Amino acid sequence: MRTAFVKTLVEIAERDKRVFMLTGDLGYMALEPFMDRFPDRFINVGVAEQNMIGIATGLAESGYIPFAYSIVTFATLRPYEFIRNGPVLHNLPVRIVGVGGGLEYGHNGASHWGLEDVAVMRVQPNMTVIAPADHEQTKKAVENTWDISGPIYYRLGKDDKTLVTGLNGKFTFGQLDIVQEGKDVLLISMGAISADTAQAIEELNLRGLSCGFAIASTINPPPVELDKVLSNYKAVITVEAHYKVGGIGSLVAETIAEKALNTLLVRMAVDGIPDGITGSQAFMYSCHGLSKENIVNTVLMTADKLEAKNRERQSCPVN
Repeated sequence: MRTAFVKTLVEIAERDKRVFMLTGDLGYMALEPFMDRFPDRFINVGVAEQNMIGIATGLAESGYIPFAYSIVTFATLRPYEFIRNGPVLHNLPVRIVGVGGGLEYGHNGASHWGLEDVAVMRVQPNMTVIAPADHEQTKKAVENTWDISGPIYYRLGKDDKTLVTGLNGKFTFGQLDIVQEGKDVLLISMGAISADTAQAIEELNLRGLSCGFAIASTINPPPVELDKVLSNYKAVITVEAHYKVGGIGSLVAETIAEKALNTLLVRMAVDGIPDGITGSQAFMYSCHGLSKENIVNTVLMTADKLEAKNRERQSCPVN
């Protein structure tokens, strides 16, 4: 997604001289198209992410639209107080770009895993949080949101090849992106793991289940009419490469509770502190119950639970 992001940003910067880019000594073999085309609007601040956000805040106050780029944890957690006290409290158009959401930097270990970024960013009321599912949606998301008011956090993956089946680059700001309707169970995913979710749904369809599939690419503000989508299903399963608390599973739980919906929720996410085991993203997905096979099995167990409850209701005598 980062290649699609940079190409799109270069196109925008050609039209608007306010666009500026900063990096925390990262993005080699990725950011060069912008750096080479606009050297006077590019700063490598070094390994100094707090300074990067401070500089971006000053640029925004001076009329620029700065994009501050780093790995997810370094873009969000290390300078978090600077983000809060600068762009958030002053509602400035600073764009924080975190790459490698979830477990994409698998071999680098927990210091590089972005597992709480959505939680800490969406708690800030005026921080827009966007998590595209593939590179086509990344392009559309940046094109549609780069100049909106206030700060934005873009959560990007590294994969510039894999596409989410059926999404076709669709992005509608502030809404769920519905990939397909279903009758049995609704799956809602966030970010790059949406491709694995789509593959799992293809297998489930072959087994005779009718699964709805939606992608939460806009996390904050919460998707409008999320409650109406949820109310059409007896069960919803959220899938995210994020801690279980604070991501889309929590967002859906909040909606179900506030709207008093009769919807069963199952949250698939990283449940607990990493134990030191590292490996590829696929390996880490398997370790944390997020592989395609895990998704398939979770949906099947949820469907069985719904069927058992339905039989129980039918067998109860009517008073």
